[in-house]
Amino acid sequence: MNVAEAVGTVLASLGVRAAFGVVGSGNFHVTNALTEQGVRYVAARHEGGAATMADAYSRMSGTVAVLSVHQGPGLTNALTGVTEAAKSRTPLLVLAAEATSPRSNFRIDQAALAAAVGAHGARVGSAETVVDDTVMAYLAALLGRRTVLLNLPLDVQAEELPDDVVHAVQELRAGRGSRRQEAAGLVPPPWGLTFPGVQESSAEEPIVSGSQGGGPGVSGAVAELAGLLAAAERPVFVAGRGARGSRKELEALGERVGALFATSAVAKGHFHGSPWDLDVSGGFASPLAAELIGAADLVVGWGCSFTMWTTRHGTLIGPDTKVVQVEIDPDAIGVNRPVDLGVVGDVRETARTVGALLAPAEPGEAPTGYRGPELAGRIAREVRWRDVPYEDLSGDGRIDPRTLSIELDDLLPEERVVSIDSGNFMGYPTMFMSVPDGSGFCFTQAFQSVGLGLATAIGAALARPDRLPVAALGDGGLLMSVGELETVVRLGIPMVVVVYDDQGYGAEVHHFGPDGFPLDTVRFPPVDIAAIARGFGCEAVAVRERADLADVAEWLKGPRDKPLVVHAQVTADKGAWWLEEAFRGH
Repeated sequence: MNVAEAVGTVLASLGVRAAFGVVGSGNFHVTNALTEQGVRYVAARHEGGAATMADAYSRMSGTVAVLSVHQGPGLTNALTGVTEAAKSRTPLLVLAAEATSPRSNFRIDQAALAAAVGAHGARVGSAETVVDDTVMAYLAALLGRRTVLLNLPLDVQAEELPDDVVHAVQELRAGRGSRRQEAAGLVPPPWGLTFPGVQESSAEEPIVSGSQGGGPGVSGAVAELAGLLAAAERPVFVAGRGARGSRKELEALGERVGALFATSAVAKGHFHGSPWDLDVSGGFASPLAAELIGAADLVVGWGCSFTMWTTRHGTLIGPDTKVVQVEIDPDAIGVNRPVDLGVVGDVRETARTVGALLAPAEPGEAPTGYRGPELAGRIAREVRWRDVPYEDLSGDGRIDPRTLSIELDDLLPEERVVSIDSGNFMGYPTMFMSVPDGSGFCFTQAFQSVGLGLATAIGAALARPDRLPVAALGDGGLLMSVGELETVVRLGIPMVVVVYDDQGYGAEVHHFGPDGFPLDTVRFPPVDIAAIARGFGCEAVAVRERADLADVAEWLKGPRDKPLVVHAQVTADKGAWWLEEAFRGH
C-alpha cells in the first residue's frame, strides 16, 4: 500500500461520504483509492464547480466533504470555491497533489495560497506519518469547522508504507480504529448537528467577549444572558448558520421570553412555520420584519456573525438595543460590530442552559416579551414579501422578477432545496420563495462571487436527494458555469434551473448607470439560453409572461427524467431595492 492509497482508505474510514473534483495525473491514485473504499466521487467539468459542489454538500449534509484536485492549475482553478468555503467556515478537506521539484512547471507555493484565502494548510510528510497527517487534517476540518488544504507531494504519494503503518490503516478500515477514536471523543456526530457544549473558562483564560473585549467566565455570561432575556420587553432572536440543529431549543427559549425569530440569509428557513417567524434579517427583510427588529430592545445572535448584510450596515439595530452574540468560535465575537455580551458555546446547549436559569412559568401564564395576538395577526398578514403590494412591471415580452418568483413559489413542491447565485437578481428568489426549513436553502455568498449558483445546487441536490433542487441564477452566472449543466444531466438530477435574464451584469448596470457612465462593458446581446440548455440534454422553457409558466407545471407532473431550465426574460428597468443598501459596503 502506498501513501495515496492510504489517504483514501483513512478518509473513508473516518466517515467521508462524498468527494468532488477533476482528476489529473497528480490526484488520480488518491481519487481511485477513495472510490475503492466506497466514497462517492462526483466528476465536475471544472475545479471551480467541484469546489463549490463540495462546499454545498458539506453545508447541507452536515458532514466533511472532500475536494480532489491536480497540482498547480487544478488548485488555482478551484480557488474561488475554496475561498467561499473558507470564508464560510465550511468543514471541507481539499486534497491537492503538490509538485515539489523546482523545475516542475506545476510548482507553486500551495501552502501560501491556502493561507491567502483563509484555509488551513497541512501536508502529508511521509509514509511513516500518513495516518496521523490525514487524521489531523480531517479533525481540523471537522472540529474546527474550517476548510483545510491537505497537500499531497507527488514523491510522497508513491512511497510504500512500513508494515506497522499498513496495520494501522487496516485497523481503521476494519472499524477498530474509528471505534477507538469515538470512544476517546475524537469523532463527534456530523458537524451540523452537534457541537461541543458550553465552555467553562479559568480566570487566566477568559473566553467571553463583550463590546470592550474580555469579560466574565462563561457561566457568568450565561447567567447575564438569562437576566437580559428576563428583563427584555421586545427580544428578537437572529439565528445564523451556527444555529443549525437547534430550532427546538431556540423556540422553547423564545416561548419563555416572548421572542420573535429571524435569521441571517444563510440560515433562511430555520424557523419556517412558526407564527413568530420574521424570515430573513437585513437587506432582505420585509418592511414589517425591519420595523420589528429595529424596535427590539434586545437582539440575540445565535451562531450569527452580525455582518453588514444581516444588520443593514448597522442601521437595522437601534442605538439603545442590547446586542448579545452566542458563538462557538471566540474569535468571531464582536468582529463585525460591537456587542454588549458575548457567550462562547454551542448554540443548542447554551439555549438549554439559559432556559434552565429562567424562573418557571406559572400555569396558564401568557408569555411576556414581544408577543401578542395583535402582533401575531400582523405577522400572518404582512411579514412575507409577497404580501407587500407592488406594481407589476411585466410587459413588452418581459416578466417582473417578483411575479416570476411568486408564481414559482406556488408551483414548486414545498419540499425543495433552493440554491442562489450572486447578482442583481438574487434578492427575488431569496425574498419571494419559501423553503421548508434551514436545510432548504443554500446560500454561497460569503465571497460574493458570481457563477457559483449552479454548482451549489448540484452539491445541495446530492446531499438532499429527497427534495426538489432549485437553482436560481442570473444570465451572467449561468453562462460563467454553463459546463456544469452537463454534470446535472449526467448525474440524472431532476433539477429546476431558473435563469433571471436581464441581458447584462445587472448589479453594475444599476450601480453605475444612474451616474451616466457608459454601460457597454456590462450589457450583452440576447442569448437563447433555452436552446443552449437543450443542447446539453435539458428540457427548457422560455418565460416572458405569467402564462408561460404552464410549461413548468407540466414538467412537474413528471417523469422529471431531465432537468428543466426556465429561461425567464425579466424586466430590467429598475435595480433591486436591496442593491442600493448593498453597495454602501463597496
